[in-house]
Formats: sequence, structure tokens, C-alpha cells
Amino acid sequence: MPEYKLAAENRSDAGKGAARRLRASGRVPAVLYGHGTKPQHLSVDARQFGQALRTDAGVNVLISLEVGRKQHLALAKEIQRHPVKGTFIHVDFIQVRRGEKVHVQVPVHLVGEAPGVREGGIADQDLYQLNVEAEVTAVPEAVEADVSGLGIGDVLRVGDLKAPEGAVLLDDPEAPVVSVVAPTVEPEPEVAEEAEEGDEGRDRRKDRERGVVGERRGEIGEAGAARALIRRSRQLLQGDTAAFDTRAGNARNGLIACETG
Repeated sequence: MPEYKLAAENRSDAGKGAARRLRASGRVPAVLYGHGTKPQHLSVDARQFGQALRTDAGVNVLISLEVGRKQHLALAKEIQRHPVKGTFIHVDFIQVRRGEKVHVQVPVHLVGEAPGVREGGIADQDLYQLNVEAEVTAVPEAVEADVSGLGIGDVLRVGDLKAPEGAVLLDDPEAPVVSVVAPTVEPEPEVAEEAEEGDEGRDRRKDRERGVVGERRGEIGEAGAARALIRRSRQLLQGDTAAFDTRAGNARNGLIACETG
């Protein structure tokens, strides 16, 4: 594994305020520890550190930290990022030595094409990273998982994988890495019922709908008839009242005529 050279500077100021000022200037607060040495508070350039992580080794890139005239071989043990912006907040570097073995996590890369997927199945990946033990200069970039033999219902487990040369897989051999599952399709009841019944089913449904409409129209007709009956009754009452008033007026006129004569 090639080394990536990264310049670092000592920092004496501690605290959140000093860390914010460092980040505002384009640098990342960091600490270097390991092998019984006293932790050193450092800062690295954010852009250069980002470029180091974009190499093929990813977060497991072997870094040669240059602090003044001294060089330290290190790995980025923990990287803190802003939850929204994704910018670097803090980095923990751990010192390593050539020849020693380290425990790291490496990504899982699926290779090949599963026959079960061609038949309509779905590849369901359970593990995206694996814990690996390897010599510090021989950390693999990834672990390949060959799915070319998976049919529907088959499972590829950690024990089925071939570890990269010089590396040991530390995860449970029975842990599933990827499986091919059958697709689940939920039928639409209404469409299925209509397809089975055909024209007869559609006719019955239309008859039911017409029946409901007819009932509603009947209700509207009955209500209209009731309102018409009420209006007729009112008219009759008003007519009787007018006739009574006319007869009463005639009677009064007759009485007046008698008195005059």
C-alpha cells in the first residue's frame, strides 16, 4: 500500500473556540497517539486530507504525517464530520509501524451476476463492510463477494468469501453477506375480481350503482311531492281566508244600506 504524505502542524490552543477558528481557516483539528507516546495535538489541511481519503485505499490510507522534521506513519482511526455539511470536524490518527498487524474495516464489493436476479429475484446485501486483520502496509482495498452462483433463495455468507492475500476475515463465518430473494407482488383485489367476472361482474356493479342512484332520486321525488302538498295547502288556506273576508265585507255593506234606507 503506498503512503500518502500529509503535512501537519502542532497546535497549542485547545477548546471549542480555537477549534472553530482552525476550521474557519481551512484546517482540521487532529490528535496523534499510539505506541505509548504522549498524544500530540495537531492540525492538517482539510483539502489535502480529503484528497488522501479519495485514494483507492479510502479511509484505510496509510499516511506519513510530517510534523516539522519528524515523520510518523499513521492511520486515520476516527474521522468526525459535520452531520449536515459533511465537512471535517476532528481526526484521530493512530501511530503504526511497518510489520505490525492492524484491525480495520474494508468495504464489500459484489462481483458477477446472480442467475437468480436474471430470473426476477432481488439481490439483498446485508453486510457492506467487513472487519479484517492485515499487516499495516498490506491492508486490502476491498473484499470481493462473487454472486455468480446465487439463485433465488440462496445466501452467500462470510465463510464463503475468499480473504485477500495476507488478510484474515474476523466476522462470524455464518453471517449473511448477500442473498437473492423472490420478489413480492401484491395483487389488486378489484382488478382481479373484475378480470375473473368479466362483463357479468361489471354489469352487476353498474346495476348496483344505478340502484343507489334510483333510490336517491326516489328520495328526492318524495321530498319534492311533500313540499308541493304543503304549498297547495297554504294556497287553499289563503283562498278560504280571502273568501271569508269578501263575504264579511258584503254583509257589512248590506247592513249599511238597510240603515240608510
